[in-house]
Amino acid sequence: MAQRPGSDASHPDAGRDAGPYVVSGHYEAPPRPERPAPPRPSRRRRRLPRWAWIAIIVAAVALIVAGIALAVSLVMGGVQALTARPPGVGTAFVAPAESKAARAVAEGGSADEVAAAEYLAAQPTAYWLTPEQDPIGEVGERVLNIAQEARETDTAMAVVVYGLPGRDCGNHSAGGLDEADYETWTTQIGTALRSVPDVKKVVIVEPDSLALAPQCGNVDERVDQLRGALGRLTGTDTWVYVDGGHSNWLGADTMAELVERVAVSGVRGFVTNVSNFNDTYDEFAYAHALSDRLGGMHALVDTSRNGAGAPGDDEWCNPPGRTVGDPSGTYGDDVVDTNLWIKPPGESDGPCNGGPDAGVWWPAGAVELTRGVAP
Repeated sequence: MAQRPGSDASHPDAGRDAGPYVVSGHYEAPPRPERPAPPRPSRRRRRLPRWAWIAIIVAAVALIVAGIALAVSLVMGGVQALTARPPGVGTAFVAPAESKAARAVAEGGSADEVAAAEYLAAQPTAYWLTPEQDPIGEVGERVLNIAQEARETDTAMAVVVYGLPGRDCGNHSAGGLDEADYETWTTQIGTALRSVPDVKKVVIVEPDSLALAPQCGNVDERVDQLRGALGRLTGTDTWVYVDGGHSNWLGADTMAELVERVAVSGVRGFVTNVSNFNDTYDEFAYAHALSDRLGGMHALVDTSRNGAGAPGDDEWCNPPGRTVGDPSGTYGDDVVDTNLWIKPPGESDGPCNGGPDAGVWWPAGAVELTRGVAP
């Protein structure tokens, strides 16, 4: 068979090593050698300056410390809430160094007056917070001072909040704040109370405010004011009591209805006999009658000036012949948490029966109240 020129078979070197040629007669170019990719220029890493590392470390440590502090705070708060116990028989209360009796000792007087003031200054008694004496901007510090005294003596503290708008319906203890200032004032008190969760705190809110409201014709207004204040005053180990009148005032049904209207969450109970002279037995019976109508609510009874019982003529303003009653923490039962000196003996009820203005220290009154007990 004839061969076509140009074919592999007709090439003079046919049969030899064809090199890049292949017997198929088709030319294939040799593969192009792969060239390595050109190296990328090295990029120099920027290092954080030393101060930046220090700042990061400090911030990290601060976060860790803050986290630990928060955890400890939550644990402590939980422990304090679980271990908090209401006041009871045997509860020791602080005798505030800020009391008017203590100030009277420093001011001096006759031997009898100083002896009476010294005796009363040493007795565990509630401290009355009033806007006249402890105004906005100062009342929180006062609370903290009393709390520190209680902490140092391992005692409970007791304060009375007494600054309601239209206080005492214009009677001997008239005064108080307007609505806006009252909210500010009670907020500052509540903030101070919550800042000392390690101290047991008893808070009596606005004595006479509820029992007097029907006579003053402002029940609805009083209820709104008190509910607002109570919401601002509650907290850990804070035992709040509202006004419950006393056994010679409103009947149990009427008083219970008033208490029920203000008994918001966090309220422990009510207080009876504040600034009055009724016998302790009568007040316990009255407290039980109220509690029965209020689902078992608890109570405190003021025994600061009921040692001789109530006067026969029902006089409530500096009646003669009265004496101090049993010390705080002496009595209690399943309804009455304990008795407490709430009205400070020696402070006048008002300008009556020889006394000065309400709340003013009255040396002669102090001497009479402590006869037989003061040295």
